[in-house]
Amino acid sequence: MSTFMQKKEAVVRKWYVLDAANKPMGKTAVAAADLLRGKNEPEFTPHVDCGNFVIIVNADKAVLTGKKMEQKYYYRHSGYIGGLKAVQAKTMMATKPERAMELAVKGMLPKNQLGDAAFRRLKVYAGEAHKHEAQKPEAYEI
Repeated sequence: MSTFMQKKEAVVRKWYVLDAANKPMGKTAVAAADLLRGKNEPEFTPHVDCGNFVIIVNADKAVLTGKKMEQKYYYRHSGYIGGLKAVQAKTMMATKPERAMELAVKGMLPKNQLGDAAFRRLKVYAGEAHKHEAQKPEAYEI
């Protein structure tokens, strides 16, 4: 008996909605990364892009455990000398909670073309409303 290998033409993508309200950001990001890669499917193949679409709602209500609100920083660099910028997690969650959730999920995806393709299927919204009702997404419990 040989091992089954999924073909990229045979992939059927589903849409899932994750509610991040009152849940740890890390647990939500792990669930989203698994769905984006397709690891919840029995036909998962590591070298094929067989993941699903994921919509995360209520990103502004996600919880950071411990002292992460004060101690965690998000860094970026402009490319110029002295161009390192640091934003505290408390500020990021107040101003751009979608970006904080995207960074959490992106860090859990592979650093290659498969990860880039999976990240493009992620949709994050700060509030309850999203604009993907036409795709009939299924609720996914974390």
